[in-house]
Amino acid sequence: MKKVFIKKRIFKGIIFILLFLIYNGSYRDISVEELKLDYVNEHSKFVEIDGMQVHYRDEGTGFPIVLIHGTGSSLHTWNDWTKELTKNYRVIRMDLPAFGLTGPNKNADYTIPNYTKFMHQFLTKMNLEKFHLIGNSLGGNIAWNYTADYPEKIEKLILVDASGLLTNKPQPAIFKMAKMPVLSSLFLYVTPKFFIKQNMKEVYADDSKITDDLVTRYHKMSLRTGNREAFIDRAKIDFKPNEKTGLEKLKSIKTATLLIWGAKDTWIPLKSVGTKMDSVLPNSKLVVLENSGHVPMEENPEESLKLLLDFLNQ
Repeated sequence: MKKVFIKKRIFKGIIFILLFLIYNGSYRDISVEELKLDYVNEHSKFVEIDGMQVHYRDEGTGFPIVLIHGTGSSLHTWNDWTKELTKNYRVIRMDLPAFGLTGPNKNADYTIPNYTKFMHQFLTKMNLEKFHLIGNSLGGNIAWNYTADYPEKIEKLILVDASGLLTNKPQPAIFKMAKMPVLSSLFLYVTPKFFIKQNMKEVYADDSKITDDLVTRYHKMSLRTGNREAFIDRAKIDFKPNEKTGLEKLKSIKTATLLIWGAKDTWIPLKSVGTKMDSVLPNSKLVVLENSGHVPMEENPEESLKLLLDFLNQ
């Protein structure tokens, strides 16, 4: 009985602390206008698509390159690559629906077909006839599906730890939590900064590269009004890919493709996904970065960028 009493007191204490933090606004939603003060610059623009004000950046001149980020991220994940690429290319990147400053879509539809449709709408508004397409994780999934649907648009395709095939691994903890009714409801109001940092440790191979500024950016973007609910809506979708359909679609892509993969990626492993994509794509090259995790362009920008530039200059 004493142990039960102690557990109840601990539980009540945790609830009290959480309610206190919520009351004091520690994990309140952050408005887009407030986020703009820190995360919008002279290259930032907004375009309306399906009722959303989509945040994007269009900078540099030359042949266009389009960059698509992954789950929980934003266009800022490409900052280091963009600094170099804009010296010779026109670089376009956006915050996908459910993330960054763009926020949720009105239908809560975060399926790959809907994301592919969104990309087509966005790129049509950019008046792009042909371009290089680059995607990481979820962005990579969108990128290869878009390429399969609109092959005439893509000059070269670059997939960085792309999703879209079975991983033979359990879903990351953050997705499991978002599916649990009690925890998902709590997540809408309490999203601690340390929770974001812990999640980043899963996608980085070298924890020492996770700076406080980086964690702060990811944390604030997750608190953008509507983004937490959108994340839960995405988690409820059955993202288990249809392997047969996916492989057939990959086989149809004749575009020259570079696969960049972090050897220490625990979310989308090299062996179960990267090597399989390389074996299926008709015109692909796989390069492995031994000291990278799930986001090589952010964790090791110089090393990963060199691979990209070599591929583009071939």
